[in-house]
Amino acid sequence: MPGQATSYKVGMMKILSLRQKAKDSLGDKFDLREFHDAVLKNGAMPLDLLERVIDSYIAAKQKAST
Repeated sequence: MPGQATSYKVGMMKILSLRQKAKDSLGDKFDLREFHDAVLKNGAMPLDLLERVIDSYIAAKQKAST
């Protein structure tokens, strides 16, 4: 399955990008365990939907800290 490795790599790169976005947005309030929970809690999903989930996680975390 030649496409399998490619799809895993694309997913990995997207998750790393979203993690950096969360780190940049949250600064000291970033918690890797909470980020992983946000990524994994809904199971498999399209990457565009995952990005919306992480954006919501970031917004909720920022709102809670104010």
